[in-house]
Amino acid sequence: MTYEDFVSDVVKVVEATGAAILVLGGLGVLVNYVVGVARPALRSGAYQSLRQNLGRVIMLGLEVLIIGDIVRTIIVDPTLESVAVLGLIILIRIVLSFSLEVEMDGTWPWSRWRTARGAGDVDRPRPTTP
Repeated sequence: MTYEDFVSDVVKVVEATGAAILVLGGLGVLVNYVVGVARPALRSGAYQSLRQNLGRVIMLGLEVLIIGDIVRTIIVDPTLESVAVLGLIILIRIVLSFSLEVEMDGTWPWSRWRTARGAGDVDRPRPTTP
């Protein structure tokens, strides 16, 4: 077994882990949602919890899958085409992450402090003008 074969096998394990996170995590979130809907005390926040937790599972699974893509591109197949594909995959993942964060939090990541300040959670000093 060569070094490249070993790394390819490791990448397959990492990709299988990412896929398992997506599938098993998604199933776990759905089971949690069904339990929440079945309990009257938890019913009102069950849908919001489903969306947030499902978004977190998707983001975690994508992170793990990106690790596999990076390792494959750097070690197994370091061609210009594979680097371009990796760049495109990372760009798509960034767009997905931002859109998932907006869906989960209801605000852009860089505007989160304004929402927290409006709720009284953050005490940031206001900028002063001379």
